[in-house]
Amino acid sequence: MENKTNTGAIFKNDKKTSQNQPDYRGKVNVNGKEMEIALWVKTSSNGNSYFSASFSEPYVSPQTAPLVSNDDLPF
Repeated sequence: MENKTNTGAIFKNDKKTSQNQPDYRGKVNVNGKEMEIALWVKTSSNGNSYFSASFSEPYVSPQTAPLVSNDDLPF
């Protein structure tokens, strides 16, 4: 699914197996650039709930990553 600029979608992480994994994950488009977002539900020292967020480049598996040919090298 491709998002319009400055929009996105976030879903509950039903595959979470450890505390370090995010509670919610999704994809967003920030100023025309696709990004992944991860959210953790946290509790502040005074008891208020909040989201902690992390943005990252989309994951590209090594099998699907484009290969660099020798023709592309300047030497």
